[in-house]
Amino acid sequence: NFVGSSPLGVPPLLPPSGSPNVMSLLQPYDFLYYSGVRAYFSGEWGKAAELLEKSIATRESLFRVRRQCHDDCMAAGTEALKKLGKLDSEQGTMWDLWALDWVHQKAECLRFCIGRSVTHVGQLPVSADIEYEFGTRNPYNFLQVTYYKVKKLQRAASAAHTYFVANPSHLEMRNNIEKYRRMDGVTDEDFQDRESHNEKHWVLYDAALQLEANSEWKQAAEKWKACVNETLQQTEECRVQCEVASQRLPEDRGVDSVDGVFEKAAGKKQAEVLSQTERDQKEPVVTMATRPGRISAQEDFLPTQLEHLHIAQFKAGDISGALQTLRSLLLFYPSDKDSLDNLQLYHETLGGDTESQSAQPEIVRYISHSLQEKKLLYFGMENLDFTFTDPVKVTHLLSYPFLFVLSAGGPVPQVGVTITMDDEMLNGTNRVVLDGVMTEKECDRILQLASVAGSLGDGYRGRRSPHTPHETFEGLTVLRAVKLAQEGLVNQSDAKLLHELGDRVRTVLHSYFRSPSGLFITFTHLVCRTAVTDDQKGRLDLSHPVHVDNCLLEPETKQCWKEPPAFTHRDLSAILYLNDDFDGGELFFTNRDAKTVTARVKPSCGRLVGFSSGPVNPHGVTAVTRGRRCALALWFTKEKLYRDRVKSLLQKNCPESARREVEIIPTKMNVPPKL
Repeated sequence: NFVGSSPLGVPPLLPPSGSPNVMSLLQPYDFLYYSGVRAYFSGEWGKAAELLEKSIATRESLFRVRRQCHDDCMAAGTEALKKLGKLDSEQGTMWDLWALDWVHQKAECLRFCIGRSVTHVGQLPVSADIEYEFGTRNPYNFLQVTYYKVKKLQRAASAAHTYFVANPSHLEMRNNIEKYRRMDGVTDEDFQDRESHNEKHWVLYDAALQLEANSEWKQAAEKWKACVNETLQQTEECRVQCEVASQRLPEDRGVDSVDGVFEKAAGKKQAEVLSQTERDQKEPVVTMATRPGRISAQEDFLPTQLEHLHIAQFKAGDISGALQTLRSLLLFYPSDKDSLDNLQLYHETLGGDTESQSAQPEIVRYISHSLQEKKLLYFGMENLDFTFTDPVKVTHLLSYPFLFVLSAGGPVPQVGVTITMDDEMLNGTNRVVLDGVMTEKECDRILQLASVAGSLGDGYRGRRSPHTPHETFEGLTVLRAVKLAQEGLVNQSDAKLLHELGDRVRTVLHSYFRSPSGLFITFTHLVCRTAVTDDQKGRLDLSHPVHVDNCLLEPETKQCWKEPPAFTHRDLSAILYLNDDFDGGELFFTNRDAKTVTARVKPSCGRLVGFSSGPVNPHGVTAVTRGRRCALALWFTKEKLYRDRVKSLLQKNCPESARREVEIIPTKMNVPPKL
């Protein structure tokens, strides 16, 4: 008896007798993997291959058992689900308590069912290291060497290719694959991706893009539709695995006290259920939107597919299908101006016959499920002392990543500052140009400070010309300016002004963009670019190539990957200009292709340009062909962890303030074995 009778009257859930069984209980796949790695480093190649393959197969079997048990327990609770659906539509019911009780009973049913196929140890959660190893396909990295050692070259080639798909920048594996191609008995057919069954949606995505590029709209629409359906299916499968998988125990388990032990146990049980619900909301979306070989997810992955599908259907003449897809897209973005304009266009074209066409049922269920989970999380916040930070307060709550929300058009608090250009004039989103942020005298003081204290190649490991050989680059951080002032090498008031300008810019932009959360300075850099005399003839390059401040721009695919070495924590960028007595050096914005220029800004003293740091604002700087261009570059973040440490170091007034000012870049490195 794995669950008692429900106080709310919901009958205990029992999986049917036909639930899955295996000849022997599944062993923990992490133990098999570690055993295989030990055999590998001991040179026991045959044993290593056997154990590594067994760890992969056991993991897949565990996933199948979890899925089957989930389906069985859901089937066993059909009546309870029907009652929940009825209660949700009634006013004044205890829907939230019924839902919480249902979640508890389903969890107990799953534990019982899985326990009949998996050992107790096999049910325990695996470590984050193991999740990372399998997530990066490192078992295949070891396998390609073991199969090479035992002369099974076809299997070695397949393992190498499988690993390389998820690690395309690994040069050594690329060389290994080329070696396999030259070996006798190895053909192109041997280079199979053994994990492709988990990435079907990406195969369809790329195929749809190719058909779209060739203007084969009918076939493209079919591929996009298949891609949407596969993404929904894979997301649901991932959601099931997140829901069923065992979770790690919390650090605080009340082991030091018996006071209120039952209340504490009950409270932790409730928190565990709600924490799992929160994970179920986020993790599947992130996983599905992350392409093999990347560590960051593609933004708004499912809505993006719907946008492509809508265009392809319209181009192919399928107006009815395009209208249905547009209504599906509006479930994610109910106030999107372009979508609403398109809906009005359909209304006029079809003579008002647009109301009969509803959104795709699969998308409706997807959104409905998400909102129900969120409703449960809010109940936990209000009644069970559960903490949940709602990333998005509108219906597209599963768009990833959860963006830093800005709303341009707020008041400008500083007297004398005027709005020169806004989003409309700059042809973009979250962009602004403000004049009057500094006086002429203040500009002269900071220019003098740059001349006295600027360091060649600062921020670029001393490289005098990091972006172009036709210019030299000098920089100065606030920390270095303060240290020089303490040593009497620069004017203290000038160093103080440099520091205060950061707060001035933060205050102005925080107000104008109506940032909903705290805004912290993460880095401030005074930079000067000087044209190299007699080296400008026929110049075609840029002073600073087109880039995005918090992700890696890929112009060919118009994607921007939020992963190192990009400063992914940056949310808002700013440039405060100090002078205009030079030629060139204009800031320009582009589309994601890094070619189509959408706006230009000419520098002048006291002019401030502010813009969101994300992929909507690729930007660069035109060549400085004469003179010296100086500006203060600033970046801001909503994450307190990455705030600038200048103030705290100044307060301590310690020698450590002389340390170089750097931003924190989280990195992960995985060094695979060699052939």
